[in-house]
Amino acid sequence: MINREWHLLSRPVGWPKPEDFALVEAEVPTPGEGQVLVRNKYLSVDPYMRGRMSAAKSYVAPFELGKVMQGGAVGEVVESRAEGIAAGDHVLHFLGWREYAVVDAKNAVKVGPTAVPALKVEDGDVPLSAYLGVLGMTGLTAYAGLLRTASFKEGDAVFVSGAAGAVGSQVGQIAKLKGASRVIGSAGSDEKVKLLVDEYGFDAAFNYKNGPVGEQLRAAAPDGVDVYFDNVGGDHLEAAIGSLNRDGRIAVCGMISVYNNTEPAPGPRNLARLIQTRGRIEGFLVGDHYDLQPQFVQEVAPWVASGALKYRETVVEGVENTLEAFLGVLRGDNIGKMVVKL
Repeated sequence: MINREWHLLSRPVGWPKPEDFALVEAEVPTPGEGQVLVRNKYLSVDPYMRGRMSAAKSYVAPFELGKVMQGGAVGEVVESRAEGIAAGDHVLHFLGWREYAVVDAKNAVKVGPTAVPALKVEDGDVPLSAYLGVLGMTGLTAYAGLLRTASFKEGDAVFVSGAAGAVGSQVGQIAKLKGASRVIGSAGSDEKVKLLVDEYGFDAAFNYKNGPVGEQLRAAAPDGVDVYFDNVGGDHLEAAIGSLNRDGRIAVCGMISVYNNTEPAPGPRNLARLIQTRGRIEGFLVGDHYDLQPQFVQEVAPWVASGALKYRETVVEGVENTLEAFLGVLRGDNIGKMVVKL
C-alpha cells in the first residue's frame, strides 16, 4: 500500500511557491504498541501553517525540511494496537498532509455521536469534517478568544475581521447567541458580506476593498465597538483602535495581512488612543486554552446540531490538491473552513 504525503523542500520567501514542496510516495506505516493506523478522510489547512514553514523561532516548532508536514486531520482507524480505540472508530489527530498516519493513541481524540455527549440522539451527528472546524481547534479558537481573551459580556458591540473565515464567522455568531448588542464583520468580497448578514446574522458587514477600513467601520458602528477580534492586523487593527469604546478589548488571533511580507509591517499609528479609552490589546494561542474544550463542546455542539450556529466549508478533493487548498486560504479563496477531502 502506498501513502502519499506532502514534504517541505525549502523555506518560502514571501509567497510560498509549488517548488517549495513535493508530494512524495512512501509505504503505509505499521502501528506499534499503543498506536493506531488512521486512514485520513479530511485534512485541515490553516493560515498558521505559513509560520511553520519559516525557520524563525515561534510558539510552535517549524516544519522540518525533507519531511512530511503536520496539521489537523480526522479519519478512520484501520488498525489498532491501543486500548480504548478500535478499528472503525473515527479520531481527530494532528498528523495531516498525508493519506495514512500512525498516531499515538494518547494523541488521538475519538469523535462521532458516541464521543460527544452534548449531542443528543435526536440531534443526529455532524459531518466528520466539522471536527476540524466548527467543533475543532477552529471553533475553540473563536470561543476562547471571544469569551476569555476579549472578556466578552452581554451587550457588547463586537467587530470581527476576516469574518467570513472559519474562525471569524463563528466568533460573530457566538457573540450574537450570547447577547451582543451589535456584531460587525469585514470581508474581502460582496458575496462574503452578503453571507455574513443574510446567513450568519451579523448586524452589519462591509467589503474592506471598497474603501478605507476606518471609514467603513465608523459607518457600520457609529457608537463604537467594545470588542475587536483581530484575524487580519494592519489597517483593520488601526481602524478598530480608532473606534474602540471606553474599556474596549482587542483579542489578536492572527494577522494574515502580514504573513507573507518580507519586510516588517508598520504598526498602528494611533496606539496612543488606548490611553484615552483604557483599551487593552492581548494576543492569544488556542493551545493555552485547551482547558475550555469540554465546556466549549458542551455548549457549542448542540448549537451546531440544531442549526442555531451555522457554518460553511470550502472542500477541495484529493491529497494532491492540499497545497493548492492551503494557498487558497492565504489568498482568501475560502468561505468558512477550508478542508481537503481524501
